[in-house]
Amino acid sequence: MSGSKGWLALVLLSGMLALSGCAVNPATGQTDFVMMSEQEEVSLGQRYHQEVLKQYSLVEDKALRDYVERIGQRMARASHRSNLNYQFTVVDSPEINAFALPGGYIYIHRGLMSYLNSEAELAAVLGHEIGHVTARHSVRQHGQSSALSILANVVAIGTGYGAAGDLTNVLGTAVVRGYGRDMELEADGLGAQYLARAGYDPQAMIQVVRVLKAQEDFARARAAAKGQEASGGYHGLFDTHPDNDRRLQEVIGKVPGGGSGEVGREAFLKRLNGVPFGDSAASGVRRGQRFYHAELNFTLEYPAGWGIVNQPDKLIGHTQDDQAFIIMGMEDRDERLTPEEFLRKKVGRQSLVEEFNLKQAGLSGYAAMIPGDKARRLAVVYHGKHAYMFVAAVKGRAPIETQDDRFMQVIRSFRPLTSKEKALAQPLRIRLHTVKAGETIRSLAGSSKFNEDGESQLRLLNGLYPSGEVKAGQVIKIVR
Repeated sequence: MSGSKGWLALVLLSGMLALSGCAVNPATGQTDFVMMSEQEEVSLGQRYHQEVLKQYSLVEDKALRDYVERIGQRMARASHRSNLNYQFTVVDSPEINAFALPGGYIYIHRGLMSYLNSEAELAAVLGHEIGHVTARHSVRQHGQSSALSILANVVAIGTGYGAAGDLTNVLGTAVVRGYGRDMELEADGLGAQYLARAGYDPQAMIQVVRVLKAQEDFARARAAAKGQEASGGYHGLFDTHPDNDRRLQEVIGKVPGGGSGEVGREAFLKRLNGVPFGDSAASGVRRGQRFYHAELNFTLEYPAGWGIVNQPDKLIGHTQDDQAFIIMGMEDRDERLTPEEFLRKKVGRQSLVEEFNLKQAGLSGYAAMIPGDKARRLAVVYHGKHAYMFVAAVKGRAPIETQDDRFMQVIRSFRPLTSKEKALAQPLRIRLHTVKAGETIRSLAGSSKFNEDGESQLRLLNGLYPSGEVKAGQVIKIVR
């Protein structure tokens, strides 16, 4: 996607040239087997950081970015490797995820921030990621296995449904492996230490794990209600890392200052007020089976039951069993080429069959099929200055004809927004609400704009899942 072969070769080369040896871990005081110096570690992180920035967009809210940077630097100063040049990035994604790269590059997704409820919890997430960096977990695994293992171990915390796969595609591997129980607990313990040193309540680390565990429980319950199997928590983290785990309680309990220190609930909630919930306007908005993009002025619709994956550079629709998919990408339009010429140029010498022109909602396009055992439906639609390219296929042995009507249904649904639809292209936003006497989760969920299961979603948003209730005078997050 972004020319990863060159930098991957550099990673492999550096791994082969690095002199193996032992070093004292700055965070744990133990002697570790490592294969790279701190300078090499930082250089590796810098290269990965550039790849991440190509794959993910940053939140447009500079005040929110500055706030996270400020809290992150406060935590970094309290760490065992405060000499590193830490950078804290807020990813404009609804995914519930956070991760760290070697050398001090820390990322938190906007989606995870939505479900936190205090500044101390935000600091706990960042502290956990800093702990992975200070303990050199990626470097230690690099030394213990191979020059490639670091590529499979960059994501540290979160449920990561979908997001982790995107990141690891950028980093050159399709599989994400966890750091393992011991390293996750070690990162929790270090993060709790940094919370206390920075003046926060270290018990916030326990609450963050509860937030993430609640997300996994909700995902499992929702999948069971649909007769599906849940995909599980991010790399099985909570199978070995539940919030009531004795080892976790012991690790956090060793940190002085538990139950005391700054929490910062009010300040944090004020920062979240108005932040997009779910998709942002910049990335386009999913509402039911339709997708709307205000800036690019288009909408399209997917069949009932299909999933929609919204990535910065493409939109993916897929069947419930993941056996059929259609990908839409965008590139600059060449005014010299007709849609047919554009499509033929894209496929090169490959033969095309079932070719026909597209005329829809004042737009022109062209559709065709690449025949064979791995047949693909192709189409391009011109809209404004861009060419929107569709590629669809069916996995396994099923012929493409079993899904082609649905593929064409998606392609033919692509059109400009109507004046009434422009409002639908605007994101939902988090709003603060002071609970009035007589209001309940049920009544408040009814007036909020969740896509489904509003009561559970509202509880998740406010740390009340699965059965908590609001109280009069309490300030909570709702979605409007």
